[in-house]
Order: sequence, then structure tokens, then C-alpha cells
Amino acid sequence: MSDHIDGPRTTSDPSIDLTDLFAFSSPADPRRTVLIANVFPFAGETALFSNVVNHSIVVRRVRIGGLGDAASFKAEGPEIRFTFQFEVLEPGRNRERQRQMGRCILPDGRTLPMVVGDEQGTSTTDGSIRAFAGLRSDPFYMGWVSMKELRSVPNVVQEDNVLSMVVELDTAELLNPRAGSLFGVIAETTPRNSHAQETIPPRFDWVGRPEHTNYRLNGVPDAPDIRDLWNQETPFAISEDLLPLFRKRLTESLQRWDSRDGKVDWDPTALAAAVNVFLDDFLLFDVAKPITDTSHLEIEKSTIDGRAYTTGGGRTLNANVIDILVTWLVNRGRGSFWQGGAAGATQPGAASFPYVRPPNVSLLTITRSLDLTAPPQDVWAVIGQFGGDVAPAGRQCRNQRCGVGQLRSIETIEGRTIVERLAEIDEARRTMRYTLVKGIPAAPYEGTMAVRPTATGSVVTWSAKYRPKGQGGLIVQTVISRLLDAGLEGLKRRFGAAP
Repeated sequence: MSDHIDGPRTTSDPSIDLTDLFAFSSPADPRRTVLIANVFPFAGETALFSNVVNHSIVVRRVRIGGLGDAASFKAEGPEIRFTFQFEVLEPGRNRERQRQMGRCILPDGRTLPMVVGDEQGTSTTDGSIRAFAGLRSDPFYMGWVSMKELRSVPNVVQEDNVLSMVVELDTAELLNPRAGSLFGVIAETTPRNSHAQETIPPRFDWVGRPEHTNYRLNGVPDAPDIRDLWNQETPFAISEDLLPLFRKRLTESLQRWDSRDGKVDWDPTALAAAVNVFLDDFLLFDVAKPITDTSHLEIEKSTIDGRAYTTGGGRTLNANVIDILVTWLVNRGRGSFWQGGAAGATQPGAASFPYVRPPNVSLLTITRSLDLTAPPQDVWAVIGQFGGDVAPAGRQCRNQRCGVGQLRSIETIEGRTIVERLAEIDEARRTMRYTLVKGIPAAPYEGTMAVRPTATGSVVTWSAKYRPKGQGGLIVQTVISRLLDAGLEGLKRRFGAAP
């Protein structure tokens, strides 16, 4: 998924895991450029920016080094660096909620203080730079799972949130396009403590073009995972010693992508040119040309094809970058468009600051019902124990204590341990409500069960209300659905389904 969970290290610590990078002209004012970096995939409502990490967006001027088979892009000149730093939570004032403070360090060393989550952000006195940081709806979307088979599915990050950092700047003043309008941008997370122990890597994660690590460097089955190695490299200056390793992996990966439609579209020289371009992994954008939802990768495509590019490239919040990339990898854009199952993000990007939409907060609901031949009192005798055959998805279901507050521990076939707590039970109405303690990547999470009489027996209704946390929305939905379906299947085997 774009740059989400793109290696063992970032998977184990989401606070350092960059998910996406965007660069586009402001729809509200084309004279301003917008740069957005997101971190912390599948962030819950209590997610915080790490106070020991530098979160940086870095821009450099770029020139074309060659066309066609000699295609390349060379970064030149000084860095234009925006670094976000954050502190621990401050106590709430006058019964206000706790808040996290931060700052954006500008390229000239000035500092803009900010309150995380403040919709207005913070600005320089002259308004040339405006910045925002906070929890937002994840603007990324992808309709493919399993790189091996590329199965089309709905958006795998539906309803997910991330932590966003936004910089909006005066293009003429900050980028000086008269000296060259083509730029490359990356985002990186690095240790904030400059005196960190030598065991801490110089860089946790970085991202240029979307899907470089997960789709290209990780696109060869059974090959060693080198994503952590790549993520510690210095953007704009990949180690000469490691270039052969990365070149070999990119070549093998692109060859595999090219073979997916049964024909060769990338001849050896074009393939080598594409690998050279990918080795210089920065998101290209030209502030003198239109950046649209469809212009992503157009600069790279045109340059490799040996012609002048006509758009500003970049990446807008609503760009369908995955399908654009997959199509280019598979058939070099010379065949049918490979459209996945996602039509757009949970919330599309906005036309004005801070551009990324507010976080998704509504509870999601999954409900299952089953008609049984047994009378309701017999079914409730099992369900009302808060255990028993209600959890046949697991090898074992153990109850601790009795009544409200008791715990139910379910050991699933997949090795997952789910612990739930009984919150409320009504014997007369044959209903119960319980909450999740652990085992499902969701918070909050509340389940309800009810048994009602019918003309032929009874009906069991089982519902779960939740917010995804720590995993993609589609994954969480699948986990919960399977648990409920398997539980009802156990009741069906025991009591028999009504006709």
C-alpha cells in the first residue's frame, strides 16, 4: 500500500512509517504550491506524532539528464527543507482536552509553532508559508490485494486515518521557478536526537514516488526483503555500494510486472532506463505546468519515451496513482488501463487549506442474523453464558468470572487470541452487550447479541460496531465478519437452521 507498512521496522513502529507524499498546485490559488506528507498508517483517534522523530519534507531543483534510453533526472542545488517536530501532550487547560504542540522549522531556520489539529494551522507573518499538522482521513486509495495475483477489491484503506503534515507556500518566493521549474520532493523520518546511539539508524523511513518499496523493491517472490535497507539510504544520494543490489531487484521486479499481460512491452533498453529513473526516487513536479489528477508520472513516462513532457506531474490528493502505476508497469501505458476496485478515497481531497479532510470518526457496523429451529429459551441458554458454541471460530473459548464484567477468551484457528468483556445482559429480553479487550485491530468495539422468537423457532441477531485501528479497514471488516459468520455457523450446526 503506497508507502504504508513498507518494511519490518516501519511495520513494528507506525509512528515512523510514512504513508504518502503529495505535491500539487493549490486549487484555491495556483500561485501556491502544496506539499503533504502523511505518517502513522491506520491511526486511531488517540494517535500522536512521535516526539523523538524529525518529520521532514525536502525539495530540490531537478534537471533532465537525458531522454529515451538515456533518461535520467539530476537533483541540483540546495535543499529546501521543512521539518516538523512535536512534543508530548500538554495538560488540558480549564477542562479542555489535552493537546499536542509542535513546530515547523522553515528552510531559512525560522520556526512556526503550531497546535496539532488546529484547522487554521500556522503562518508566517507575511503569509508566504502556511503549515498544518493533525489527524486526518487517509487520502490514499487502492483497489488491489495480493501482488502475486492482483485481485481487484474495494478500497483496502477505506475509513482509515493518518497523521498529516501540510505545507502551503508561495511558489515564486520559495521555489524561484525562474531558475528552473522542475523539482523533486521526498519526505523522511529521522531520529530527532542528534546524539543518538550508533545502533539507531540515520533514517527510519523515506518516500518519493508512491509504491517504490512495496510494489517495485518488494515485487520479486521469495527474494530477501531489502525495504529496510532502502529506507535507511540518503534520498538524492543512494549509496554507490548498494546501487547494484537495488538495480538488480528493480530490474527483476519490472520484468515480472511486464509479464503479467503475457507480452513484453519493456524492451531491454527501455527497462534499463526505467530502472535508472526509479533509482533516483523522488516525486517529480513542475510548477510551471498543470498538475492534475491524471498527470502523475507523466514527466517520467514522456522522458523515457524520448519526448518533452507536457504536464506538471506531481501527485494530487485525488490522483489514482496505483492504477496509473500498475498500468505503466504492465504495459508501459500502451495497452488497456488496469483499473482496480477502488473508485476513490474515503473522503476526497478538499480544494482549500488544509486540503486533507477531517478524520473518519463514525462507527462502522456489521450485522448478521440466523433463523434457527430451536425455541429462543434453548438458544439463549447457550448464548447467555457468554461463551460456549458462540465462538466456534476458535479452538477454545474460556470464561472468567460470572455476570457483568466477566471475560471471554477465544483462541482462533489462525492463532489469534480475542478477549471480550460482558458489559450488559438482560435475561428477560435475551440480549447482551460486550466490549473488546484485545485481539481485533479495532477501537472502540462493541458487540451485541439478541435472540427473538419466530413462528418456526428463533432468530439470532449479532452486531458489531467498531472503528478500525492498526489495520486497513477491509482487513478489520474481514476479521470481524469471519468471526460472526463462524459463530452463527456453530449455532446452526447445534440447533439447525429454520427453512
